[in-house]
Amino acid sequence: MCIFSRPVISVDATQIFARLSGDGSQYLAYQMRYDSPEENAMILPIPVKQPANDQSIEFINLENYDEFFDDLDRGFPYEHRPGIACSGADSLAKDSLKVFEVGNYIASFVPTLSDFDRLDPQFKLPNEIWQSIPGYSGFGFAVFQLAAGSLKPHPMSFKFRNARQEIFFPTIHIHDGEVHELEKFDHVLYMQHAGLDSSVYGYRNSHVEDKSTGLIRSKHKASQFIKVSKSKRLIEGDLLVHRKIVRGKLPNEDSIFTPAGHPLKRSLNFRSLLPYFPLAFAVAGIAWFFNRRSKLKRIEALRTQDTDREDTDREDTDREDAT
Repeated sequence: MCIFSRPVISVDATQIFARLSGDGSQYLAYQMRYDSPEENAMILPIPVKQPANDQSIEFINLENYDEFFDDLDRGFPYEHRPGIACSGADSLAKDSLKVFEVGNYIASFVPTLSDFDRLDPQFKLPNEIWQSIPGYSGFGFAVFQLAAGSLKPHPMSFKFRNARQEIFFPTIHIHDGEVHELEKFDHVLYMQHAGLDSSVYGYRNSHVEDKSTGLIRSKHKASQFIKVSKSKRLIEGDLLVHRKIVRGKLPNEDSIFTPAGHPLKRSLNFRSLLPYFPLAFAVAGIAWFFNRRSKLKRIEALRTQDTDREDTDREDTDREDAT
C-alpha cells in the first residue's frame, strides 16, 4: 500500500500483517522504507464500520518491536528477493482532528472522506483523487505523518472495527498524485486465521503456495518465532502465519482474503496429516504382520495341544482295551 500525500523519491521494503480478532475488529501492521524530500503522510484506507469516530480505531505502539516483520519472516524458508517494494516513484475549515502519538509517529484517524478537510493540507490528497476512486466513499482513513529523509521507521499498527469481516490489506498505490490502472507490486502480506490453519496441507519445507489456500504456510505456530508479548496482541501465538508474495504488474487495488470459519477456532484438519499417512500405513502394516504372525502361532499351538490330547486319549483307550 503506497498512498502518500506528497510525491516520494522511492518506497521499498513494504510488508503488511493483518488478522481478524474474532470480535468484529481487525489488526493491521505496516512497515516500509521510503525517501521523501519533504514531510509527508502515509494514508491507509480501511473499511471501518460506520458511523465512525475516535473509538473506531486503536493505535498500537510497536516502537519497541522494530524487528516485528523480521521475526515474521523467520517463520518461513529463506528466500532471496530483489526487494520488497511499492512501485518506484518518478519523482487540513473545520475543527482539527485528534492526533495520537504512536511511537515515532503522529497519527490521526479520518472517519470519512469529508473529514479530510479537518486535516492539515500537507497531509491530505486533493479531492479529485478520491473522486476518481469512488469505492472509498464508505471508508475511514488512518493517517501517519512521516518525517523528510531516507528512513525506515518502526511498523505502523492499529486495530479497527471492520465493517466487512474480511482480511483487508490496503495495497492500492497513489504516490505521484495520480491513480494508475496498473502498478508494479512487490509486497509481502502476512496473515493469521484459524480457518486457514484448518485448510492447509502438511508442511513440505518449500516456497510453494499451499494448494488449498494459495498462501505459503509457516512450519510452526507463531509463538515459536514471534515475541508474542511484544506484539501488543497483534499476533495469536497458537495459530500459524500465512504469507502471500504479491509481485508483478497488477491491477491497482486493495487485497482482500475471505477464509472460511472462525478466525480463532480451528476445526479438525485431516489435510495437515497427509504427509504422515505413508508412515502411518507402514506402521499399521508392520503391526498387522506381527499381529497376524502371533495369531497364527497361537492357532498352531492350539492345534498341537489338540493333537497331543488326542494322542493321549488314544493311548489311554488302547491301554484300557488291553486290560
